[in-house]
Amino acid sequence: MVDIHVYLVLFFTWFISTLFIRSIFKKPQNLRLPPGPPISIPLLGHAPYLRSVLHQALYKLSLRYGPLIHITIGSKHVVVASSAETAKEILKTSEEAFCNRPLMIASQSLTYGAADYFFIPYGTYWRFLKKLCMTELLSGKTLEHFVGIRESEVEAFLKRMLEISGTGKEVVMRQELITHTNNIITRMIMGKKSNGANDFVAQLRKVVREVGELLGAFNLGDIMGFARPFDIQGYGKKNMETHQKVDMMMETVLKEHEEARAKAGGDSDRKKDLFDILLDLVEAEGADNKLTRESAKAFALDMFIAGTNGPASVMEWSLAELVRNPLVFRKAREEIEFVVGKERLVKESDIPNLPYLRAVVKETLRLHPPTPIFAREAMRGCQVDGYDIPAHSTIMISTWAIGRDPKYWDKALEYNPERFLVSDEPGKSKIEVRGQYYQLLPFGSGRRSCPGASLALLVIQATLASLIQCFDWVVNDGKSHDIDMSEEGRVTVFLKKPLMCKPVPRFTPFAA
Repeated sequence: MVDIHVYLVLFFTWFISTLFIRSIFKKPQNLRLPPGPPISIPLLGHAPYLRSVLHQALYKLSLRYGPLIHITIGSKHVVVASSAETAKEILKTSEEAFCNRPLMIASQSLTYGAADYFFIPYGTYWRFLKKLCMTELLSGKTLEHFVGIRESEVEAFLKRMLEISGTGKEVVMRQELITHTNNIITRMIMGKKSNGANDFVAQLRKVVREVGELLGAFNLGDIMGFARPFDIQGYGKKNMETHQKVDMMMETVLKEHEEARAKAGGDSDRKKDLFDILLDLVEAEGADNKLTRESAKAFALDMFIAGTNGPASVMEWSLAELVRNPLVFRKAREEIEFVVGKERLVKESDIPNLPYLRAVVKETLRLHPPTPIFAREAMRGCQVDGYDIPAHSTIMISTWAIGRDPKYWDKALEYNPERFLVSDEPGKSKIEVRGQYYQLLPFGSGRRSCPGASLALLVIQATLASLIQCFDWVVNDGKSHDIDMSEEGRVTVFLKKPLMCKPVPRFTPFAA
């Protein structure tokens, strides 16, 4: 009897050959597509052009073919916008055609069938979730409710840096910053943080990190529909296993909160966290739309992922740029001392009075957006800049390319926070709003912009201000110009080589 594997090999040979031949002759009919590379490899499309860091590879293509380009990745049509004008047309002029996000195998598996705010399809339930985000979950009142947690975690972080400074050793800033942001998020969401390598919060952090890695992984099934059922790379199995671990942990937290709420009864003094707010919304009566338990868990997962790596990335890039630009560092410190004085630690409430610091963060977001590309999906066929966009195309908007375009930014590659200021004199500076014309899009724009932007900025600005106020930072034994500013990452972009610093105490606002 002929081995079954022989038949499988023959079948796949026939199947792939058929797809190969079809891909040669199959082209979109009667469409005026944006320009792009003329040579497309059967089955792979233009994937070979994207072998380097994705946003850098797309930027190189845009320099050659223009601010709106069309490529294929496998069987997927991809349109890339790399100018403020094309971004505005997609995100404002024709926004109704681009209100969905592309769904990947991982996002469907890991977020309860896209029940989270980030991936859920545009429609009535999405509008309901957005309203909850803006009025309940991430409103100004809710963020103010957690200010004590954020400020206590900043103090704990500074004490950690002070301890390390006593050893004279270098610190891996990325590792410390991720731990710091994760502690803030876990305390806000579930009321506790990790106290050891093997406790529940640490294990949850590890599983959430696995989710982030799977969301950023390249899965052939996403670009080649025929490969999806076969799970060639094994990601389908990994997605399912990781989702089960996440769900089990989320259910554990929910049940702990339900038990605590039952014991507390109507105790108004009990400090609520975000899981309590989510449970209030799940249990709410009479709502036209109701928050499901799955959506509550998916929202918490979004917060764990987005609230940790993104802010940590921005702070690592900011500190690297400040060390490389000592004049900028000095101006930021002078402003803090002018506004806050030399007797207390800078607080979140001081941030509105620190325009130069905010300009530093804006300049970092311009040059080093934590998410250099964000994606939308064409819900229907439409036109952008006179070109046809096929229905269900993936639309990539390169915030990284727009932020470095000399058309919008004078001396675009120079780190210069003053470009955002009316004056850079301490006490007299005023922040200039830049971005309303789509030149600065670190958190996206329009209906599906990031709802957590305000929280992220609070964490970034307050933490960075305290690091500037309390420490000098020595890198490469004072050779700060040697910092490698290369990039790595798919979902969140970090320095390729983690920043290593020696913290040198300058101002200690509390006992060591």
